[in-house]
Amino acid sequence: MNIITWNTQWCCGIDGLVSPQRLIEHARSMVDFDVLCLQEIADNYPHLQGQAGLNQAAQIAALLPDFQVFFGAAVHRFTPDGQAQRFGNLIATRLPPLQVQHHALPYPADPGVASMPRMCTSVSVHTPHLGAVTIMTTHLEYYSHLQRSAQVEALRALLQQSTMQAQQPPLDSAEHAGTPFAPVQPAAHAVLCGDFNLSPTEAEYTRLQTAPDGGDEHWYDAWPLCQGQQAHTPTFRLFDRRYGPEPVSCDFFFVSQSLRSHVQSIRVDAQTQASDHQPVLLTLAL
Repeated sequence: MNIITWNTQWCCGIDGLVSPQRLIEHARSMVDFDVLCLQEIADNYPHLQGQAGLNQAAQIAALLPDFQVFFGAAVHRFTPDGQAQRFGNLIATRLPPLQVQHHALPYPADPGVASMPRMCTSVSVHTPHLGAVTIMTTHLEYYSHLQRSAQVEALRALLQQSTMQAQQPPLDSAEHAGTPFAPVQPAAHAVLCGDFNLSPTEAEYTRLQTAPDGGDEHWYDAWPLCQGQQAHTPTFRLFDRRYGPEPVSCDFFFVSQSLRSHVQSIRVDAQTQASDHQPVLLTLAL
């Protein structure tokens, strides 16, 4: 099972050209992926570098005809003349989807700091050997440490919620068949990926991998499961230094405890310049 995560910078490359097609073609050149998780997908933001254009989610869906594409708008606003503007995350999967959820992440007031609403898109898919696996992708706040810390706590809670739902599924009753109360196949496994806007040296990185009081389930960074003590390969500021002088790692894959033994490989494509971030590929052995 091959999963790619990539902060696309609204599909804008280092050359300033906005091209969903170029981005999808490069992702395909990396691997025959099963799931593609993208952040910073835009709709109607012409003032962004290169002009983001209209409905990038629909453009990407057209480029992936064999996939189902799910877009979650963390930002959904309207211009003074009533035109919708959206900005958020996308998950494309060719595996059968079971359930889609869009979780708004905490957005506490932080006066004087630039910020935007953030969310986590979650799609549970069916795999032939592991059953249901929940794929989550997110993009945490860049400027506000207060908000980013609160969002990390929410991601910890989402794993606990998913784990408890798998262990104690909702009532399955014949009278609920075909209604919103009908339960879906519980997902005992979870993957979390995206741009976390924090480095492996920060407290929030450790916090995300800390079990809550009274629990034992927490997220595990997939990188050290494969690479041991080797430092993360940088994923940001390799070619564009507007946001800092040195390359950093901030795009990660985390897995639930049940998937630790299934992590087969993880690698960063450090060559492409189709975005200001580098894509990361995780392979799970099923």
